Amino acid sequence: MSKSNHFLSLAVLTVSCLAVVAGCTADEAATTTTAPTTSSSADASESTKELRVLRHAVFFSFKESSSPEQIDAVAKAFEQLPSKIDSIVDFDWGVNNSPEGLDDGFTHCFLLSFADEAGRAEYLPHPAHKEFGDTLRPHMKDVFVIDYWGVADEDADADNRDGDETELKHAVFFKFKDDASKVDVAKIEQAFAELPNKIDSITDFEWGTNNSPEKHDDGFTHCFMVTFADEAGREEYLPHPDHKAFVEILMPVLDKARVLDFTTK
Repeated sequence: MSKSNHFLSLAVLTVSCLAVVAGCTADEAATTTTAPTTSSSADASESTKELRVLRHAVFFSFKESSSPEQIDAVAKAFEQLPSKIDSIVDFDWGVNNSPEGLDDGFTHCFLLSFADEAGRAEYLPHPAHKEFGDTLRPHMKDVFVIDYWGVADEDADADNRDGDETELKHAVFFKFKDDASKVDVAKIEQAFAELPNKIDSITDFEWGTNNSPEKHDDGFTHCFMVTFADEAGREEYLPHPDHKAFVEILMPVLDKARVLDFTTK
């Protein structure tokens, strides 16, 4: 999928979501934002349904007593899960390399994708997943999990499965102030979604609100996954005037941000 077509699809998702958010409760807003089923036309609705993919973003911090070799063994065990659980349709992982200091001590990043909620429902109680948990628990200090509806890019996913290309994922999570209105939050969602049209180094972008059933979200509600070709792309993005302008409108309604970057393996 080309960058222009992908961002056009995101625009359809964003516009339809924002139109609904203003009249919804908080729970309804999360549902319609992350998994929209309405749009300006029946064709657009079917298009967004076909593009949806359920992302499962998982981050670990490890005990100081765990050796690098033990931590590496945990990562390798997680990396084997796609070969054991059919409902995992895509998988990326890497070690945090964000320069922003907003990682809260999390070091290892894993991004799994499922075709739908049924895929996640198969994955969570799967014996292979539970076996991985046995490997993880002696070394895990903390875990952070956010699930959201993203946009499938079949061409990009095929490249990742072949292992021919790497890219830099910039995972940004927001927790908004209790007194932030739905209108204010919707403005932030829209402003962030407009950045790919303003900053050329963004090669891919998706966002959604958390729908994980696992209760490891630490109160964060929004995930924005920004992709760059490499660290040079991030270096262009962070000080970019349009990024700085976005931060200015974000800060008055933001309670906390968490940021983890990783180069896909």
